[in-house]
Amino acid sequence: MSISPLSPLEDIKTRSRFLRGTIAKELENPVTGAIPEADTKLLKFHGSYMQDDRDIRDERRKQKLEPAYAFMVRARLPGGVISPDQWLALDELAQKYATRGLRITTRQTFQWHGILKRNLRAFMQGIHDARATTIAACGDVNRQVISSVNPHLSSQHALTQAWVQRLSDHFLPRTSAYAEIWLGGEQVGEAVDEEPIYGNDSAYLPRKFKIGIAIPPTNDCDVFANDLGLVAIIENGELQGFNVAVGGGMGATAGDPTTYPRLGTLIGFTRPEHVVAVAEAVVTLQRDHGDRKERQHARLKYTIDRLGVDWFREQVGLRAGVPLEPLRPYRFAHNGDRYGWSRGEDGRWHLGLYIASGRLWDQDGLRLQTGMREIARVLQGEFRLTCNQNLVIANVDEADRAAIDALVEEYGLDGYKEQSGIRRHHIACVALPTCGLAMAESERYAPVLLPKLEALLDAHGLRDAPILLRLSGCPNGCSRPYLGEIALVGRALGRYDLRLGADFIGERLNVLYRENVAEAEILSSLDALFGQYARERVADEGFGDFLVRVGVIQADPRGPHAAVPDRKASAA
Repeated sequence: MSISPLSPLEDIKTRSRFLRGTIAKELENPVTGAIPEADTKLLKFHGSYMQDDRDIRDERRKQKLEPAYAFMVRARLPGGVISPDQWLALDELAQKYATRGLRITTRQTFQWHGILKRNLRAFMQGIHDARATTIAACGDVNRQVISSVNPHLSSQHALTQAWVQRLSDHFLPRTSAYAEIWLGGEQVGEAVDEEPIYGNDSAYLPRKFKIGIAIPPTNDCDVFANDLGLVAIIENGELQGFNVAVGGGMGATAGDPTTYPRLGTLIGFTRPEHVVAVAEAVVTLQRDHGDRKERQHARLKYTIDRLGVDWFREQVGLRAGVPLEPLRPYRFAHNGDRYGWSRGEDGRWHLGLYIASGRLWDQDGLRLQTGMREIARVLQGEFRLTCNQNLVIANVDEADRAAIDALVEEYGLDGYKEQSGIRRHHIACVALPTCGLAMAESERYAPVLLPKLEALLDAHGLRDAPILLRLSGCPNGCSRPYLGEIALVGRALGRYDLRLGADFIGERLNVLYRENVAEAEILSSLDALFGQYARERVADEGFGDFLVRVGVIQADPRGPHAAVPDRKASAA
């Protein structure tokens, strides 16, 4: 364990009695819609953030009212797989307790906004009744484990989904606090807990930790953006194991050059029987060596850059009890989602739907939330949420396709058929009005910005060109903006950093092109670049690759292979 002085949050965790704090007591306080600051930090481990409506914050202050506090709740749904019965139960909770419907996150799960404090317990109990949970969906622990959603190769999805579930279960906190607070579990005598992975001093990890599994040739989960990325190596239908990447992370702090986005570094290959031990070695190395003094430097990426990739690779082998093997060959082709019907190798069908910014809500003449509810009532297969905020209606029989199509058309869920290339590949974080970190608009700005970008693209004959667009209300990176061919990162209301030049497979970060600019300069800059791209691109060349090739930007050299000079030899 680090001997540096503990940050204030470290003290809160170690004094929390394994994440209890005074949450249970404060939920019963009718005087305020909030809970104390220390408890808000602990509440994250239970899957919830306290927020307030920033649109009306000033008005309420003038009226001498406290902010309009409410809570965001996030579920833990490993790999984003949901049964129709679960969908209906989670949708019912949204109707009863939440505002703005269901929202698909960039980590393959649902989150709900606007839950009042007095309803939190009932909401959590409802998620439990739906055979799901919210524990460790947030906080300084391993969070939601994500994976590729490839509708063509259903057998491969099944192979990796089993490991997604196993890894998710393995890293769940063991504390009984969750059951006591939310599920009516009674504490008998003094609470006795232990956390064999996260530490019996109840300090847990220095910061959040994320795991992702990708199935080549699809990198739709941006596997190298995770603290631990696993690239599945499947040959002749058999899972051979995983290439292991460590140290990915998207967050940065505005104005602090010591913080930065980073892609995970590939350090070796592990066989299936060793993957849990390797994952635990990575997690516990971060537990023991992560920076607990400065939270801005507490993610695994900083630990690795401080101590060195070679040292970290060796330590993983020692803790896992087996050294990592040379990397296996793989190839990514894209990291976007597939839309429309696809037939899997087993003959069953999968329908990919485009969901703008992941928001399933009945508004603007569309009834998306109602439509998905009606589909869930007849579906015999399952739903799969994607890391690009879309969803797949999976494992549909041929005989049921017509009924699904009719509902998709009736409720306006067929927008994927006519969307532009840039609209189909955009991601936007929630940002204002609920996110306390937001510096600019994101989700609410997307429908304003996209038509303007489409007009520019139309003028240059590029409407169908697939371009990765990422919008973020702040530098923290929930929408993975640093992996966008075009990205806007919020700096203030109406002002963004314009970043350009990531690739379309998630193996290259973008770079800063224009700093702290308003919409007019953003559109002017992109208009000129779109024109150059239309005139000078080569066949099948992505926008980001083009910008690097012609020298508009200099590519960021940091990538998953940067610290593995023998990759070609090991992949031969």
